[in-house]
Amino acid sequence: MRRKIPSTAALSAFEAAARHQSFTKAADELAVTQSAVCRQIGTLEEFLGIKLFRRDRRGVSLTEAGVIYSRKVASHLDEVERDTLELMAKGGHGGSLELAVVPTFATKWLLPRIPDFIEKYPNMTVNLTGRTRPFLFDDTEFDAAIHAGTAIWPGTEGTFLMRERLIAVCSPKLIAPRLRLVTADWRRYPLLQQSTRPYAWRDWFASRNMQVEGDMAGPRFELFSMLAEAAIHGIGIALIPRLLIEDELQRGVLIQAAAHEHLSNQAYYLIYPEPKADNAALKAFRDWITAQAQQYRTPMGLE
Repeated sequence: MRRKIPSTAALSAFEAAARHQSFTKAADELAVTQSAVCRQIGTLEEFLGIKLFRRDRRGVSLTEAGVIYSRKVASHLDEVERDTLELMAKGGHGGSLELAVVPTFATKWLLPRIPDFIEKYPNMTVNLTGRTRPFLFDDTEFDAAIHAGTAIWPGTEGTFLMRERLIAVCSPKLIAPRLRLVTADWRRYPLLQQSTRPYAWRDWFASRNMQVEGDMAGPRFELFSMLAEAAIHGIGIALIPRLLIEDELQRGVLIQAAAHEHLSNQAYYLIYPEPKADNAALKAFRDWITAQAQQYRTPMGLE
């Protein structure tokens, strides 16, 4: 059955005209005549059976349907262009992986290790996009995702990478190094909250057999990188996975407010749709990142 897809020439003319809100400027960009742009858009509207532009003496403007369609067309044309340029650049060799990843993990843990992947797989490209919450793969261009949670997502396969070890950290200006806080002391300091984990502090205190009043109160931040910066600037005490702040601890801009480490129920997984499981680029990346994560795993029986 023939696909219901307009010509790329018509889509390109529409995307340019929608972006410029002008047939004339679109024609200049595409190096064609204005009448050619008009014909292409007219053909597209006839194909769709929907008006995409309003035309009057002052010029053209998008209809509501045109606004919605233009956003989707622009996104898909960008994807086709990106894939085409990548194929041309690699001469048909290698592959690419579109990876969604929680931002702080990407910045603090994954990116410093990516040069090793590039050295081992020089013909493969990993493109990273930050995502903080689960999503449907069918609605995106992603091949896989690295997500922190308690399980993999429905309809996907997943590879366990590592669990989190949460530690309480702050600026050495806020609490003197080696000062041991007792239960009453914790109420004196602001507890910085991770917005997607409202019970994180309560669970951490419970793992120490402690109850602290106001453990869910305090400034809220969406990303661990924000929590780390807030703690560095003395705003309060933050609860952060050790693997995300190794550099800050080494440099001494953050110190542990308590020696306790809590092995949380949150773990990092590489998640991907079941049909992608045999993708060559994904398999290479999966093998590589699993090896990288090995040293961060708790010995068997202690997880």
